[in-house]
Amino acid sequence: MTYGQIAAAAGSPRAARQVVRILHAMSEKHSLPWHRVINAKGEIGFRDEEKFSSQKLLLQNEKVQFIDIKTVDLISHVYSPAAKENPDNWI
Repeated sequence: MTYGQIAAAAGSPRAARQVVRILHAMSEKHSLPWHRVINAKGEIGFRDEEKFSSQKLLLQNEKVQFIDIKTVDLISHVYSPAAKENPDNWI
C-alpha cells in the first residue's frame, strides 16, 4: 500500500505524512510491516542508503518486482481493500 492509501483507509486521506511518522515511530515496537508501504509514485522513499537497501531487500524477498532501481510495479503489487469489492477501483 501507499502512505496515502493507509491514511485514506484510516479516514484521513490527507494524512500521508502522519502515516510515515507513525510507521517510523511504532514499527519496531509493534512489529508493523513498514517495508510494505511506499510512496504514491511507487518509490521507496528513504534517502538513507542503509534503510533504502533494507526495504528493497525485504520487498524483493517477497517477490515484489521493481521497474527501476527504486520504483515498485504498483499495477502488479499494490494492495487495495476496495479492489476486493470493486476490481475497477484498485488504487
